[in-house]
Order: sequence, then C-alpha cells, then structure tokens
Amino acid sequence: MRRKVTKAIFPVAGLGTRFLPATKSVPKEIMTLVDRPLIQYAIDEAREAGIKEFIFVTSRGKGALEDYFDHSPQLEQELRKKGKDDLLQALKDTNMESGAIAYIRQHKALGLGHAVSCAQRLIANEPFAVILPDDVIAGEHGCLKQMVDAYEETGGCMVAAMEVPPTKASAYGVLDVKEDMGALVSIKGMVEKPKADEAPSNLAVIGRYILTPDVLRNLNKQESGAGGEIQLTDAIAKEIEAERNVFGFRFKGQRYDCGSKAGFLQATVAFALARDELRDELEVYLEEMLAARKAAQ
Repeated sequence: MRRKVTKAIFPVAGLGTRFLPATKSVPKEIMTLVDRPLIQYAIDEAREAGIKEFIFVTSRGKGALEDYFDHSPQLEQELRKKGKDDLLQALKDTNMESGAIAYIRQHKALGLGHAVSCAQRLIANEPFAVILPDDVIAGEHGCLKQMVDAYEETGGCMVAAMEVPPTKASAYGVLDVKEDMGALVSIKGMVEKPKADEAPSNLAVIGRYILTPDVLRNLNKQESGAGGEIQLTDAIAKEIEAERNVFGFRFKGQRYDCGSKAGFLQATVAFALARDELRDELEVYLEEMLAARKAAQ
C-alpha cells in the first residue's frame, strides 16, 4: 500500500529583498493578500490536501512568522467578550496544534535544494510535499490536493507544471516531456532556467512538489548547479536518470507569482474581487481609475 503524503516542507528562509523596505522588519510570508498573509494561503492548501505535519525552513528575523501561528488568548477573549464570532473563528483558523509545526534554520542561502535538505531528519523515509508560499494558486480545489489525488495512482515524484511563453522560460525549471497524458506528463528530463531557444518545452515547474526520500539522498551528494546554488530540480532529475517515475502535473487554477511586486498586486486585486463584501466598491474604483487614465492620455 502506498504511503500517504502527510508532511510538507515550507522553505521560507529568503530575505524578500524585492519587497524592501517592507521586509526589513516584516517577513515576506506575513505580507497580506487582502486580510490573510501569504503563508496562510499555503497552510490552508496543505490542510485541504491532508497534510498533518508542517515543517518550516526559516532564517534569522522570522520570529513574526512563528508568532503568527501561536494562540493569542487575550485577543480571543476580547473578541468573545464583544460577540465578534466571525473574527474569533477567523483567528482560530490560524492556530496550529501543538507539535504539528516545526521550525528549522537554514544558516546559509544555498538554494531551494539545500533548504529542502535541511528538513531531512524530520522526513525520515516518507514521501513529502514542498510548498513555496510565493506561488499562490486560486482554484476550486488547491493545487496540492489535486496532486495528492493523482499521486495516489502514480507514486514516484510529481511537480506542478504550467505553460509559459518561451521568453519567460529562463525564470523556471522546464520539463523535457516523454509522454503527454493530459493532466499528467511523463518526464524524461528537467532543465533549470534554460535560455529561450534551449528550453525543451513550454511546461515550467512552479512551487508545488511531491517527492520521495530518494530526492533527499540525491541532495546529500549534490554539488552546486545553476546560479551557484543547490538546485532541487537537479536532484529530481537524478530520479529520472535512475529510471524512477517522475511526473509533471497540469493543475487547474490561476497561479499568481507573489514573489514579484506585479504578481502580488495582481493577486491582491483578484482575491479582493472574489470577496462579496469588497467586489462592488472595488469595481467602481477600478473603473473610475481606468477612465481617468484614458482621459489624461
């Protein structure tokens, strides 16, 4: 019987330099889309997929991230006293059970592969997920839930994939496709950040993975790759070389790159428009703003 995926690694050690000066004192993962921080979207997606153990790979200055998931008895008491039940429930949804969450420090920024390998003692010999909170995905069902359902049929390793223009291939790991089966794609290779004319396909890897313990063993033996960093895609490529199953998964949903300012703003507008209590007022504002810009031109 195939083991269920119940552990997830969240690499959140980055400095968030693209969002300075805000990230001088606030971890990027705490920055909010409407009224929920990026990390909450990632946690909710993981919970929907059946994740029970949450492993955060952090760095110095991430104390606010740890505090966010702690209980706040005084605030809860005040909300209860004032009868603000909706806010009380929203607050409780951010709490994590004791023992469900662990924090590991990555002392040097040596790449995503190195961040994942920092958590290997807590993974032991189980399949596990990796979620990058910068990638926020809106859909009827979370991306990881879709992947876990597919994984129960396939096993092996699986990476979330989406189609990108050739001009943007150099920003991603790109799949070399062996067989296209629709939602699932059998992979014969992966190339990290190729030049536009060297990309083997237009299917790019985004921040959701289901991996086997063999990938951790590959990372232990791995030397630096693209950018002088230890690349997770290189360790997954070793599984392909060993003729083990590796799949790409075309998820259903809209992905927002919240690691960039433009993507963060796009996600903020999209998530706000999806809220009944915000939609009408925001639509009026956007229409007035666009009309004023056209008039000014």
